[in-house]
Amino acid sequence: MSDKPPATILVHGVWMHGVTLELQRYFLEQQGFDARCYSYSTVAPTLTENANELAAYARAQAAETIHWVGHSLGGLVILRMLEIATDLPPGRIVLLGTPSRGSYAAREMSRHHLGEMAIGRSLAEWFAREHPGDFSHREIGVVAGSNSFGLGMFVAPDLPEPNDGEVAVDETRLACACDHIVLPVSHSGMLISHSVAEQTAAFLHNGCFEHRADAA
Repeated sequence: MSDKPPATILVHGVWMHGVTLELQRYFLEQQGFDARCYSYSTVAPTLTENANELAAYARAQAAETIHWVGHSLGGLVILRMLEIATDLPPGRIVLLGTPSRGSYAAREMSRHHLGEMAIGRSLAEWFAREHPGDFSHREIGVVAGSNSFGLGMFVAPDLPEPNDGEVAVDETRLACACDHIVLPVSHSGMLISHSVAEQTAAFLHNGCFEHRADAA
């Protein structure tokens, strides 16, 4: 086996760029991970198109193990990739504020044409599905936030609580996940949170979170 640390690919959310996960990448690097940020177009391509591009990027790493960290839409791209690319190396997955069970705020936005365009085709493809796929062959951990500060305050003021300002905690729950933790952070705050990075590193190392920090 190689002594090289496992590759860890961070995938950003809608309307963002890989640079927004740079601080999380730095935190993980300090924990011994060979972390790198991946950028993609979040609105125009479909979820499947983005998943195929991500799979191609993963194969180009030529790594024995690849861990994944996805923020919001990034988590959905990772899940879709795991459905269609069964040849990828083993590795754990951490989803940060990923609306795997749908998004009340996105549904509210999509009531209007401009909002529907802003949400984009990737989110729309996931939300149109009746059930997520089977990811039982992977260890998945989910981080949700309970600091209700974000865009949802304006587009969906009645967003179910607790929530991170954009995604409700219940919307992040994935039946096949190994672990789920709620931290006192907002949706965007996850990008700069040291506690989120600590919990992400804990799951990638051990397959479980350190629940002493669970503030739910």
